[in-house]
Amino acid sequence: MKKIIKYVMADILRNRIVLVYLLFLLVASFSVFSLEDNSSKGLLSLLNIILLIVPLISIIFSTIYVYNSAEFIELLVSQPLKRKSIWISLFIGLAGSLSIAFFIGVGIPVLLYEANMVGFLMIGVGILLSIIFVAIAMLAAVKTRDKAKGIGMAILLWVYFSILFDGLVLFLLFQFADYPLEKAMVGVSALNPIDLSRILILLQLDVSAMMGYTGAIFKDFFGTTTGMLISLLVLLTWVSLPVWLSVRNFNRKDL
Repeated sequence: MKKIIKYVMADILRNRIVLVYLLFLLVASFSVFSLEDNSSKGLLSLLNIILLIVPLISIIFSTIYVYNSAEFIELLVSQPLKRKSIWISLFIGLAGSLSIAFFIGVGIPVLLYEANMVGFLMIGVGILLSIIFVAIAMLAAVKTRDKAKGIGMAILLWVYFSILFDGLVLFLLFQFADYPLEKAMVGVSALNPIDLSRILILLQLDVSAMMGYTGAIFKDFFGTTTGMLISLLVLLTWVSLPVWLSVRNFNRKDL
């Protein structure tokens, strides 16, 4: 497993797309902090970049990489290696490489300008989002043989989590405006790792005051230590469940 992980990480970290991604995050991070007088405002601006760009690059790059590595994967399968070990090694290599790129591009500027609880939380959330969308990408890739369909599925999943989910939630809130759905929204937010990450960061930045009664409910739950731990467990579930499903599919797949 170690040799496969090292090979995958070395291959990805030399990839031009990953290097451009790293440089983009680095330039964007330093630019945001340089333009804002208050570093907390800089974090808020950087949050919007993280919630859109990190999941997009993670899911599309990982999907394409898995399809492009089809021959390499077939070669590994022909060796006396367990399929589970091969797939998990590929996942660790992809997730580790993109997490390193994120940490260098965003983590270092954040530590230089805002080395506090909020900064550490933002770095942790960004790394978790990178890992989550690598896991989702690998599940999408193993589900279909066709490269175009797999990439299309990955893009649709990103669109759903980043854009459509919020629209559906707003639609439900308007349709059932006469009912007290605020507490239910706490549970609904767990269905989207991007929304859950956004809420965790915004509450730490005290922006919840602008969210009205719903923000107060979120603050009461996510602002507590128990709420933070539950949120972390939910985000870890978003990693483990897609990985488990993709390993299960890979073990049964006829290559």
